[in-house]
Amino acid sequence: MGAGDHTGVGTEHREQKLRFAVLGPVRAWRGDQPVGMGSPQQKALLAALLLRGGHTATAEELIDSIWGEEPPERAKAALRTYASRIRKALGADADILVSESGGYAIRTGPEAALDVETAHELAVRAEKAASGGDRAQARELYGAALAQWDGEPLAHVPGPFAEHQRVRLEEWRLGLLELRLDLDLQVGCHAEAVSELTALTAAHPLRERLRELLMLALYRSGRQAEALAVYADTRRLLADELGVDPRPELSELQQRILEADEELTYQADTRSPASATSVTRPAQLPATVADFTGRTSFVAELSDQLAQAEGTVMAVSAVAGIGGVGKTTLAIHVAHAAADRFPDGQLYVDLQGAGSSPADPEAVLGSFLRALGVADSDIPSGLHDRAALFRSLLAGRRVLALLDNARDAAQVRPLLPGTAGCAALVTSRVRMVDLAGAHLVDLDVMSPEEAIALFSRIVGEERVLAEREAAMDVVAACGFLPLAIRIAAARLSARRTWTVTVLAAKLADERRRLDELQAGDQAVGATFELGYGQLDREQARAFRLLGLAEGPDISLDAAAALLDRTPEDTEDLLESLVDTSLLESAAPRRYRFHDLVRLFARACAERDEQPPSECEAALARLLDFYLATARNVHALERPEERLVDHLEPTRHPGLRFAGQSDAIDWEFTESACFLACARQAGHGATLNSAVDLLMATGPLGESGVNLRQYQQTAEALREAASADGNARAEARARSVLTGLHLTTGDLPAADEEARTAGILGSVAGDPMSTSYSLNDRGIVANYQGRYEDAKEFLSQALAAFRAQDNKIAEASALSNLARAHSWLGESTQALGLAAQAVAIHARLGVTMRHGNALYAFGIALTDAGRLTEAEQHLSEALDIFQKCRQPLWVGMSYFRLGEVHLAADRPAQAAVLAEQAIAMLRSVGGPWRRANALTLLGRALDAIGQQRRAHACWREALEQYEALSAPEAAVVRELLAEPDVSGLAAHCS
Repeated sequence: MGAGDHTGVGTEHREQKLRFAVLGPVRAWRGDQPVGMGSPQQKALLAALLLRGGHTATAEELIDSIWGEEPPERAKAALRTYASRIRKALGADADILVSESGGYAIRTGPEAALDVETAHELAVRAEKAASGGDRAQARELYGAALAQWDGEPLAHVPGPFAEHQRVRLEEWRLGLLELRLDLDLQVGCHAEAVSELTALTAAHPLRERLRELLMLALYRSGRQAEALAVYADTRRLLADELGVDPRPELSELQQRILEADEELTYQADTRSPASATSVTRPAQLPATVADFTGRTSFVAELSDQLAQAEGTVMAVSAVAGIGGVGKTTLAIHVAHAAADRFPDGQLYVDLQGAGSSPADPEAVLGSFLRALGVADSDIPSGLHDRAALFRSLLAGRRVLALLDNARDAAQVRPLLPGTAGCAALVTSRVRMVDLAGAHLVDLDVMSPEEAIALFSRIVGEERVLAEREAAMDVVAACGFLPLAIRIAAARLSARRTWTVTVLAAKLADERRRLDELQAGDQAVGATFELGYGQLDREQARAFRLLGLAEGPDISLDAAAALLDRTPEDTEDLLESLVDTSLLESAAPRRYRFHDLVRLFARACAERDEQPPSECEAALARLLDFYLATARNVHALERPEERLVDHLEPTRHPGLRFAGQSDAIDWEFTESACFLACARQAGHGATLNSAVDLLMATGPLGESGVNLRQYQQTAEALREAASADGNARAEARARSVLTGLHLTTGDLPAADEEARTAGILGSVAGDPMSTSYSLNDRGIVANYQGRYEDAKEFLSQALAAFRAQDNKIAEASALSNLARAHSWLGESTQALGLAAQAVAIHARLGVTMRHGNALYAFGIALTDAGRLTEAEQHLSEALDIFQKCRQPLWVGMSYFRLGEVHLAADRPAQAAVLAEQAIAMLRSVGGPWRRANALTLLGRALDAIGQQRRAHACWREALEQYEALSAPEAAVVRELLAEPDVSGLAAHCS
């Protein structure tokens, strides 16, 4: 009988499964309710029986298990007592503890669970998945098996049996962990594995397999010197401790790293879709057009080219033609037909080459890397590094990239896979004769037969057959352009009372544009004119004005502001435009134009909008909406910061949000749109509002989201303000740039912008610019080690903020001033100032700036030696930064926590935190902060005996410090000048 028996006494208990745990403290549960197992000796008996897999243990064996060679006189009686108490604790399940042949056994059966058995079953399944090529499933199963551990096995259980089992179970855990880490490296998670392996090699320094995995993880993360240093550290340690050399596998790996063996680089799975699940397989192709018609020869030609990508070449086909000729439709159709030849995924991007703001290849590569499963923190900055990682990820895989609407070959080259077996389809309005190795396809207009077939499929065969001659007139008037035909057919389909003859007559009478429909690129504009001419007054106005906005798309609320209509009326208008195919529904409540349609809409606005000043007024309304909403977000994130009182007044109330998470979502989602609007409106009467929009969205700049666009916009506004002689706007634009330079770690540029902002702010009588300039200069001085200068700037800033009753800014100045005092060794003053900052935020509520105050307090507590409190404050700050999605400050919090652990003589934990900081600071923060984290990592590694790897970290840090002329270089030189370790130069040069 067991827990599954539903008869007799205790039925209600047997409905809940009994669970036992020994991979941690010895415990039992019935359902979710714990079952007390009594004294340590009772737990020792229970564990001894549970770990025998249902086999009977004699009384002598159990006595030896619990007491060893010195049992008590009445050991057998004690054993019977413990067994009786265990039965009593088990209650209705007491019958699983059986007595036979003078001994005991636990027969759990299927009605009870033991964590060891669960872990074993998961490990067996993981091994089968790995042998079958399903790496992702194997990783997940090994992770689930490892999750069964909850601390030291058989914790606090006495006796030789428990001690032996603890050693066995820990060895098993490490073996499973090595298998899972090996799979991590197989699927490309080498950067994430470095932190965990650093901790494990510190805890188990003689375990060579962990060292081997760490070397490979570091090498694949681009840290070759550290990888070689791990080998040197291992060789020294083994010689000192055991008098042996590293095992052959480790020595071979060291040699292969020295030779930069290409086979060591990450190789993606190239097997069938069923087994190649270790890396994300994107499927980004847009839906193919249901009524795709004709183009038979082009489909065959392109399909043949893609078929050549059979592991021997990389196929690149570039389709060129005038706007509206159907390049995208053809490419998508061909891509879908060939998708099964590219089982590792299909990527797609609209490069927006026909518009004024073509897509940045660096940003596109970031999107592709995310689609391939790369975490944001692992995406490098810079076009070349991203392109290299992209090509590396696709090595050995079969992926198709559809690069739609390219501007030129220069935009396309960094986006090509570059490996055999992959392919790229490119569409563009220009022939890419300078795209080496590309198969060029010139797409012409449709043949008359294809054009009629397409028109018939949309309108209906019956209507066309009844008026075939008129239908021919229609498609001829459209210049046989597919896009023009689709628009004309869609208009006719939507109006059942029209005949084809009516449509043909309208085209013939439409401002004499029949000739234009056949004249190159102008044909597209003429075709759009057909749809535009059928709009009613409100639709036409909406179409024209929406085309003015330069963002990639537009939200319903933003569109309502631009049109000066209610959201309800605006939604009706925009949905009606979607029905005409002149506007696309990008997502619920979001809309976008095809770039050529946008150009046409702008031309209509310039030609038809009356009065002409309405165009500028519409953009001003859009900017006003963004600024008003940004003001609301800022007030929510930074209550009682007076900046919002000094922003340009707005007429629109802006959107309001229930909480910080929704507000942050809006900023992240709308950033590309409102930055484009700020740049577009950054002149004349709206220049101040454009600059203030950037001022109000400062935390976005710190997050690193759209950092390049943010900086380019701020620079454009700075130049526009300078040209206009607008000192206020220029001062604020420079203030924004100061923050961006601080985010990227460019301290000289930050100081120069802050200094000039202060001067211009004084000229303009702008208290915001002058006070923030002082605070920013104090921050820069702190970073540069000019602590007395920092105290001077920050004391002035503090006085200015207090005079303005600007509480959040006051707390910021207090925090920064505390750091200056702290680094000067003035702990009492530092702690007092930091406590004041935290108190201000405690009264105002938890925001991102509260995290900054806790962060500063944590630094002061660390320097004062109050490490437990420092860890608590920095951990709270870390939690806030993670919720606010601030990778820079998440990384810096890891760094400061690492300093705490190192000061507390916990170097292994410090090394792990330093690794986490390096991972977060890979894409934000700049080389100076990364060098700081590398220096800390080196100190931690040195403390755990990994001196050669520590020196490798310091050498890399020194290179970055010297490139920046940073004073920290002297400190690192001193670290490297300490007595070197044998073999360092040979293996870490």
